[in-house]
Amino acid sequence: MSATRAAAPPAGRVAPDTRAGHDERGGSTLLRHLALTTAAAILLVAVSHGLEPFRTFQLATVAAYLCATAGLTVLTGLNGQLSLGHGALMATGAYTVAFCQRAFLDRSIVAGWTLAVSLLVAVLVTVVIGAVIGVAAARLRGPYLAGVTLAVAIVVPALTVTFDGVFNGEQGLSVPVEPPPAALGPYFPYERWQLWVTGAATLLALLLLGNLVRSRFGRTFRAVRDDEVAARLAGIHVARTQVLAFVVSAGAAGLGGALLAVLAQSASPGAFSLTLSLFLVMAVVIGGLGSLAGAVWGAVLLVALPDLTHTLTESLALPPAVAQRMEGNLPLALFGIALVVVMIAAPGGVQGLLSRPGRVLRVRWRTRRS
Repeated sequence: MSATRAAAPPAGRVAPDTRAGHDERGGSTLLRHLALTTAAAILLVAVSHGLEPFRTFQLATVAAYLCATAGLTVLTGLNGQLSLGHGALMATGAYTVAFCQRAFLDRSIVAGWTLAVSLLVAVLVTVVIGAVIGVAAARLRGPYLAGVTLAVAIVVPALTVTFDGVFNGEQGLSVPVEPPPAALGPYFPYERWQLWVTGAATLLALLLLGNLVRSRFGRTFRAVRDDEVAARLAGIHVARTQVLAFVVSAGAAGLGGALLAVLAQSASPGAFSLTLSLFLVMAVVIGGLGSLAGAVWGAVLLVALPDLTHTLTESLALPPAVAQRMEGNLPLALFGIALVVVMIAAPGGVQGLLSRPGRVLRVRWRTRRS
C-alpha cells in the first residue's frame, strides 16, 4: 500500500476506522487480538503440563527471543530501518533487571511484584536508550544506519567489561529470582513457572505490538517504509515516525533481554554479543518480515538451530577441540545457508510460504463470489 493511499482512500471507499479500533477487514482489532491472546495463554498452560523440564525451558527461551524478533520486525519489516544492534538493546534490558533485582534483595524486599517492576524498569531504560539511538538513526540511511547500530552492538558489551567494578566483567551479574508462589504447591516445577512468567510477558508485548501494527501508527510506519517523499507529501512527519518505530522496537528488545536474564538468572556480555545481533536479523528475515507471525518462526530458529548443531556435533564423535569450534561457528553457517535458501525459494520467508495457499484460496473464493 502506497503512502498516498494510506493517507487518503480512493473515492467511493470508506476509510478504515482505526480510531475506533477497527481495521480494513472489519470488526474490532482489540477484541480479536484479546481472543487470540487468551487462546494462546490457555494453550501455553496446557502444553506446559506435558513437556519435560528441558523442553519447557526451551519454550520459555523461545518466548523471550520472540519479544526481540517481534520488535525488530516492526522496525525493519514495517518501517524499513535496518538495525544490527538489537543484541546490545537486549543486554541493556538484561543488566537493568539484574540491577533492580539485586537492589530489591539488598533491601530485603521479597515479594511477587518485584519481578514485574524490574521488567517494567528494564523496558523503560531500554526505551530511553532506543530513543537516543533512534534520533541519530532518523538522520541516517542504508549502510550508515547499519554502521551506527553495528557500533552500538560492539560498544555496549565492551563497556560491561571495561567497567568491571559495576558490571562484574565477563562473569556478569547474577539475577536473583523468587521461587514459584507457595499457592502453586511445594513441588511445582520451576521451569514451568519460568515459562508462565515469560509467556505472560511475551503475550502482553505481542498484544500491544499487534494492535500497534493494525492502528494508524502501523499504517504510518508502512507509508514511510514504502516512500518517504510521498509520506511527507501526505503530511507524515518522517523523522518522528522513525524515532517512534525505533523506540517501540527497543522496548521489545529490552523486555526480551530482561526475560533471558531471568531465565538464565544472570546477565553477562557473552550472552549478548555481536553474533546475537546478526542472528536476530537473519531470524526475522527467514521467518518473514511482513508480519509478527514471521517473528515467531524466527524465535523458534534462534533456539532450535543451536540445539541442532549440538546434537550434530555429538553424533559425529569429533575431537573436543574440533567439536567446540564447530559448535561455535556452525549455527552462523546454518543461518546463512537457510537465509540464502529462503531468499531464493520463498522471498517472503517461512510465514510468507505458509500463508501463500491461504491467499490463493481467498482470491479464488472472491472470484467465484463476484
